[in-house]
Amino acid sequence: MSASNVTNANIQLALARLGSTGALSSGAGQSLPTGEGVSFADVALQVASLQAQTLGSLMNSGAPSGAGDSGSLNALLASLNASATAAAASSTGRVSSLSDPEAAWQMMSFINRQEVAFKSQFSELGKMQSALAGMQHNAESLGGISTASDNESIRAKLQKFADEYNGWVQSFDADMQDGGTLAGTRAAQVSRYELEQGVTNIFNGARDGLHGLGDIGLSIDPVSKLAVLDGARLDAVLASNKSGAVNAVQEFSVSFAKSAEMLNSDGNFIKNRLDNLSRVISYISDNKPALQAEFGLGDPPPAA
Repeated sequence: MSASNVTNANIQLALARLGSTGALSSGAGQSLPTGEGVSFADVALQVASLQAQTLGSLMNSGAPSGAGDSGSLNALLASLNASATAAAASSTGRVSSLSDPEAAWQMMSFINRQEVAFKSQFSELGKMQSALAGMQHNAESLGGISTASDNESIRAKLQKFADEYNGWVQSFDADMQDGGTLAGTRAAQVSRYELEQGVTNIFNGARDGLHGLGDIGLSIDPVSKLAVLDGARLDAVLASNKSGAVNAVQEFSVSFAKSAEMLNSDGNFIKNRLDNLSRVISYISDNKPALQAEFGLGDPPPAA
């Protein structure tokens, strides 16, 4: 078996094993979007494929070091770097010794774009993670409401929660639209969906004859997706069933805070995605000089 085939086989096996552990996101086919679908494995596989196709003659004739441990991340990286070459890029930034310098250039252009996209996504998702902690604290503060609380105090606390919830939604809304930094990112989509479901949960207050916070005036507008507090409806329920309204708010406080905490927990969407992003950012950073020497400089990423 040629060195190209040995390397490619080991990379395929390593990717398959890594994917089966759930440690990495699955690939997204040939489209290579910048959202949740693109992972460490996508970039690594693109590099590996081009190495196997165009640099076979420059590789050692034996199997790469670490081939016996192809299921590990170290073996994968060793396989990717096994064909590193000392070929110098020409004045155009392309490596003329390759059988297809233009394909190599396009691959490096892709890596340049993805490096910027991954860093931007990591930054925005980190902000969402911090904001979720704030939403958890905001919900927990509602737990202090009791039947001894005056109506104006209850209204003020619910309005404060609605305002902070809306601030959270609006701060990431543009990023989650098509073409945005977090577009197609499940970690962001699930977080937004779960918190919205927390507000609209009809079981809060059920033991007191209520059907969620909507019955006491706090709802999500179906068009804007923002929280709206109907003060007149709240006043009416506080006048007729204050203990039920208070119980509904307290139940909501506990369940919403728990949802926010779980979204930020180890092994959940946000931390998993941040871990994947950290892996691919580190991989590109550590290997970019060698990759540029091997494949050419590629087009710089477009200005933001």
